[in-house]
Amino acid sequence: MLAPHRLILAMMAGTSLLAASGTANALQVRVTVENLAPSNGTLFTPVWVGIHDGSFDLFNPGEAASAELERLAEDGNPGPLSSSFTGFGQGIVFGPGLGAGTPPVFAPGAKSSIVIDFDPGEDTAYLSFASMILPSNDAFFANADPRRFRIFDDGEFLSVRRVIFGSDIWDAGTEVNTELAADTPLLGQSVPDTGLTEGGVVTAHAGFLPGGNILNAFPGATIDQPNYRAALITVSPVPEPPSWALMLAAFGVGGLARGFRKLRKS
Repeated sequence: MLAPHRLILAMMAGTSLLAASGTANALQVRVTVENLAPSNGTLFTPVWVGIHDGSFDLFNPGEAASAELERLAEDGNPGPLSSSFTGFGQGIVFGPGLGAGTPPVFAPGAKSSIVIDFDPGEDTAYLSFASMILPSNDAFFANADPRRFRIFDDGEFLSVRRVIFGSDIWDAGTEVNTELAADTPLLGQSVPDTGLTEGGVVTAHAGFLPGGNILNAFPGATIDQPNYRAALITVSPVPEPPSWALMLAAFGVGGLARGFRKLRKS
């Protein structure tokens, strides 16, 4: 993972690609992410989220991860992923509030949200997301199916509430899970892309090594245990219903736009 200041710069670079002017008729959705892990459990990096027409395929289980996903899964760097999303829709990277000397990561209990403004237009939209699990060599959570989370259908808003369990965490297959301090973010890695290349494929994560460095430092990071809860992702309209329905009626909206105009941190 990048050092904190470099990760912040990468996050800002990915976000800056998305800025645009707002419009008077914009509709809004709020995307909220919360870390549900227990004390001394897993953390995760700022989350990349994208809203698109269903054609953006982030990865496929059983196949090699893309170079863009590798950088996110190994180093927590969302910049290449943000760049690859150009032309598919709108994406943004966001994390919890920052304190002096604090990296922008979601620790257990941390929560953050973003409000996305967009213009009415097309009638279907889907949500994709991705984040690196910490500490790990190349663990991440994301949705493999680009059409798994539909947030608009024929002009109707569809709320999303998705709990990320330990069984939903993926192994990118790009770096050997040595759990050595020099190769593992939060345990001692200070330079990106330093682990042993694995050359594998994306698979469900089997959990961290019993008695290994990760569980010794973070004993609550037992992602292979039943019902381990890592994160919660929700998508809701702004304003909340019934104001949402009144707004749609006032604007005469028939659908959702592909071109988003403004992103505002909440």
